[in-house]
Amino acid sequence: MKAIRRQLSDKIEFECFLQFIFFKQWLALKHYCNKAGIQIFGDIPIYVTYDSPDVWANPEIFKLDHNKRPKYIAGVPPDYFSKTGQLWGNPVYDWKNLKKTRYRWWMERIRHNLRLFDMTRIDHFRGLVGYWQVPAGQRTAKNGRWVKCPKDDFFKVLFKNFPEAPFIAEDLGYITKDVRDTIKKFNLPTMKVLQFAFSGNPAKNPHLPDNYNENCVVYTGTHDNNTTRGWFDKDANAEQKKHLREYLNQEVTSDNISRLLIRLAMSSAAKLSIIPAQDLLDLPTSARMNNPAKDKGNWLWRLPPGRLTSAVSTKLKNLTQTCARD
Repeated sequence: MKAIRRQLSDKIEFECFLQFIFFKQWLALKHYCNKAGIQIFGDIPIYVTYDSPDVWANPEIFKLDHNKRPKYIAGVPPDYFSKTGQLWGNPVYDWKNLKKTRYRWWMERIRHNLRLFDMTRIDHFRGLVGYWQVPAGQRTAKNGRWVKCPKDDFFKVLFKNFPEAPFIAEDLGYITKDVRDTIKKFNLPTMKVLQFAFSGNPAKNPHLPDNYNENCVVYTGTHDNNTTRGWFDKDANAEQKKHLREYLNQEVTSDNISRLLIRLAMSSAAKLSIIPAQDLLDLPTSARMNNPAKDKGNWLWRLPPGRLTSAVSTKLKNLTQTCARD
């Protein structure tokens, strides 16, 4: 390391400089937003990549072999998004070793995130209760298994360190009773997605607004979903469209679906309502952010300059006031 620090000193200094500039600008932006009454909603990904500094500097908290290669990789079993599951490829945590350190790495990571954001969504929350591990080398996620985490101990330490932390639990996908019990025990806000609200038994569908309590965040769709217009045109089946028409008591079309779901989200009991820019602009599938079942072509959409016009902001302002969210 001493030799490398000498050999690569210019590159290392430049990397430090970039980090310094980024955080200086980010914290200035956050301060500006907070002064204007705007909060920044951040995200903590459940996993890190294999070639990250986190794995390189802390190999003992990941399930690696003697060559420091992943023995198991992360993903989820077959679900709404993919028939073969999602194979993410990230190394999974060694929770026994994490527990020995009182979860030091996680506490440092969360403390850092809370400096950057005013509230934070814990991505794939169920992975802190039990996670899907797949033997390295598998081509799909089908042949994995669930492994339990020391959830009660972890969350006890977490809330001892951050008693008032504004966490939101991403509880989408395959959610078991132990995950629901953990969320309830620690009174964590959960996520609701309106694109999931119109299938199955209405009385048991947690995404249908009639079934919300206040302690949740509602989205028309998340970064993993199609745009609302794209969902209606490409993904929603006849049964879902019928349920939509009956629930809203009006005709639903490609031209009004975005407006109707935005209003439904804003008028719900959820304490926070999130509307993607794509839905505000009523954009089709071509503006989709991410497709979890595909490993290429994601995260390419950008908001073109000038699209958030005064007409768009006036409509949003009026709806915000009408739904008492101001």
